[in-house]
Amino acid sequence: MDENNINVVKTDEGAKDGQVKCPKCGATDIALNTKTGKLRCNFCRHEFDPVKVDISPDIQNLEGIRVGSGASQIQADTKDVVTLKCSSCGAEVVIDTASATQARCHWCRNTLSINQQIPNGAVPDVVLPFKVNKNDARAKIEEFVNKRKFFAHPTFTKEFTTENICGVYFPYMLVDVNAHMTLEGLGEIQTKKYTVKQGDNEVTYYDADRYRVGRDFDIAIDDLSIEASADKLDYSSKDKTTNIINAIMPFDTEHCVKYDSNYIKGYTSEKRDTDVSQLKDITETQASDVARHSIKSTLSKYTRGVSWKSENFNIKGESWTASYLPVWLYSYQEKKNGKSCLHYVAVNGRTQQTMGSVPINKTKLWTVSIIIEIVAFILALMLQLQPHMDDDKPYNWILLVAGVVFYLAMYSRYRNAGASYSYESKTKFTLSNLKTMDTFIESKKKLKNSRIEDENSSSLKGKNFKLNPADKLNNMMQGQK
Repeated sequence: MDENNINVVKTDEGAKDGQVKCPKCGATDIALNTKTGKLRCNFCRHEFDPVKVDISPDIQNLEGIRVGSGASQIQADTKDVVTLKCSSCGAEVVIDTASATQARCHWCRNTLSINQQIPNGAVPDVVLPFKVNKNDARAKIEEFVNKRKFFAHPTFTKEFTTENICGVYFPYMLVDVNAHMTLEGLGEIQTKKYTVKQGDNEVTYYDADRYRVGRDFDIAIDDLSIEASADKLDYSSKDKTTNIINAIMPFDTEHCVKYDSNYIKGYTSEKRDTDVSQLKDITETQASDVARHSIKSTLSKYTRGVSWKSENFNIKGESWTASYLPVWLYSYQEKKNGKSCLHYVAVNGRTQQTMGSVPINKTKLWTVSIIIEIVAFILALMLQLQPHMDDDKPYNWILLVAGVVFYLAMYSRYRNAGASYSYESKTKFTLSNLKTMDTFIESKKKLKNSRIEDENSSSLKGKNFKLNPADKLNNMMQGQK
């Protein structure tokens, strides 16, 4: 990333470190009221509105790279320990930003806060306040787990409690993208489907009209949400359940407010450990997926699909905003074969969208699956013995996969290893200057496949993203420093 072409927008103008006071009584004991979304003074009970912030520029006219100061590059040599001077009594108080952004003065007991951004990833540009309270989050987690108790591991069932759930602000980058895309390829429209007798078998064929297809358009993508924690960027991993966090999106990021550490009071937060340069690949990949998906409605006539042969995605401008987004998190550590496996149940702190992973009693699941398989075998055998059964088409034997299908379905339901957020369809965008090309080429006869060869109009490159190993190493080195 060329740092000379980056426009850093100062997003903490006017912010002061030390004390954030109630505008009515001057007290510093301030916290978020999740029912109203306002900040409330815990001394006089006065509530006041958060500072609104427009994090989305005019995307369609965005050029170059715009970065909020909270999203600036993390400096590896920046210490986590920050000293604040209490404006009430003059005492100096130390805050470790690796674990908190607030502390109390040990002399006068006033609350001191970090609001100005420091170059270590601890203070973002904006925060999306919690809207779901703890009791509602507990109810959603209990509902999720109770629906999965039959095959849950007995130790987990015995130890399960939502008393220890934690409200966490996770770091994200909200990225606005102004881009231009050109796509060219082939599309086919089915004109006929028929079967032809070949010896004792029947073969299905398809006739189709083939077209040269082209799409050229501008797209403005609003608040593409990218996790800013390296541990959660390996979307293809089947061994971890951190993708659970990804699956509870989207967040209503249009309601983000200017960062104030009082929103963090009573919750924990995770500091971002990735920079814009490390996230550009996944951002461009997901943005191109959004663009490709945005014009699918113009391809509906191609009943056999479209095969894009060339793609040119050019980003003209981008805006990066560091944010904290709210999640209620339940975690459970399962120990098996001398190893530990962490399971999570997460609740979106704004929408109550819930996803999680529950430890499985595999012995019980295998037993039930084998019973289903035995029953399916007996049923298939009985059908085979029926006099009207056509021996040449023993479709009844397909029942023998019942046990395997049941096992895989239950495992997927409990583990949710493949859970993910459909960013390609749920990210907001505006399409403009669309030009289309649909030119007839030829008619094809006796095609054997029901879809065009190399159909890729729905493919998603971002689903298999892995953070560059070198970037992971750099993150580890930063953490050690």
